[in-house]
Amino acid sequence: MKIDQFNEGLLSFLQSSPTPFHAVQTISSALKHAGFTKLNESDSWDQIKNGRYFVTRNDSSVIVFTTGNRDFRESGFRMVGAHTDSPCLKIKPNPEMLNNHYLQLGVEVYGGVLLNPWFDRDLSIAGRVHCLGKEGNIESRLVDFQKPVATIPSLAIHLDREANEKRTINKQKHLPPILMQVPGKREPDFKSLLLKEMNRDGETEIKEILDYELSFYDTQAPNRVGLKDEFIAGARMDNLLSCYIGLMAIMEADENTPALLVCTDHEEVGSMSASGAQGPFLKSVLERLGSHPEDLTRMLCKSMMISVDNAHGIHPNYADKHDSKHGPILNRGPVIKINANQRYASNSETIAIFKQISQMQNVTTQNFVVRSDMACGSTIGPITASEIGVRTIDVGVPQFAMHSIRELVGSKDSYALYQVLKAFNTLVDLP
Repeated sequence: MKIDQFNEGLLSFLQSSPTPFHAVQTISSALKHAGFTKLNESDSWDQIKNGRYFVTRNDSSVIVFTTGNRDFRESGFRMVGAHTDSPCLKIKPNPEMLNNHYLQLGVEVYGGVLLNPWFDRDLSIAGRVHCLGKEGNIESRLVDFQKPVATIPSLAIHLDREANEKRTINKQKHLPPILMQVPGKREPDFKSLLLKEMNRDGETEIKEILDYELSFYDTQAPNRVGLKDEFIAGARMDNLLSCYIGLMAIMEADENTPALLVCTDHEEVGSMSASGAQGPFLKSVLERLGSHPEDLTRMLCKSMMISVDNAHGIHPNYADKHDSKHGPILNRGPVIKINANQRYASNSETIAIFKQISQMQNVTTQNFVVRSDMACGSTIGPITASEIGVRTIDVGVPQFAMHSIRELVGSKDSYALYQVLKAFNTLVDLP
């Protein structure tokens, strides 16, 4: 796959994945098209033969694996991990707010959102809805309004002369988006509006909406940016970008070597859920692939996990926020993330392996270490390493504006990391 084709696929993937549910749906469709077989957790896996498979949980997490033709206990798995969720504004269960004839929806902040960029954007709504079908059975439906249906207007500077110096955002008061104008004092019911929208899309068999998990997202499409198209801008780069890289790599993995991709939900809020990295999803899948507890231990000793999550590129306007010796630059290659306090799981062994694979692909790597006087974020890497005991490295593509509504990455780095992960998936033996 050439770099232009790769990046076009990335833009399409980001556009079709406004929520983790849609991301997993997009991933699943790509896997089915590539010949992967979907498994159900509730079925017996005793009859699994050599092949390519995937399984989902909660419609928001997915594990993809190729069995290869080797004994798992002797070869282990080449594992890549990422997460499907991104910081956003989620709609509350009883969201209706009628203020001065404007219908607004109450929102809850999900994850560490950079809030200011959410103002004055063309917002839409997407997510998962559970409803009663025609026969009275509970059904799950994905929803995407697609068009702009809401906005959060900024307060004019004339009414807050110190806005550029001192404005703060109250999450309860200042974030509810405006959805529509309402004449009179009648307060519309959001579920009724939602049902009308779903029926407009042909979902005519729905009797009642029982509950939903919906969030707002920016409708501006991802795009190439820069005089020479050096950058790619878009929403949810952290961390759908890594999911896409891992997906492309495993779809082209060597069928003789066992490889695995895990993309879990809820990383932005700690990963502690049934479908998060701190939950049992990955371990339960690996246990089912071994016939004895000892098999799992032997398998993991021969395995390695590359946890892929974006890294902070050194910002030219805020260079003092970085350690001057460890400030990654966009389009200079994937970043190895290191932290002495185990906020990242990288160690000298896993770094050496990753560097060797990168060198074989003529890919240059960079290092990121947070300033010693600043707190360090974390990833699913340390969580996965501690949950299943697999040796792990944390890497990622350098980016700007992490956790903003629109983030920026280099147009070369994702493809470079894809080349490394593709080579990793073909390794016959790990040191």
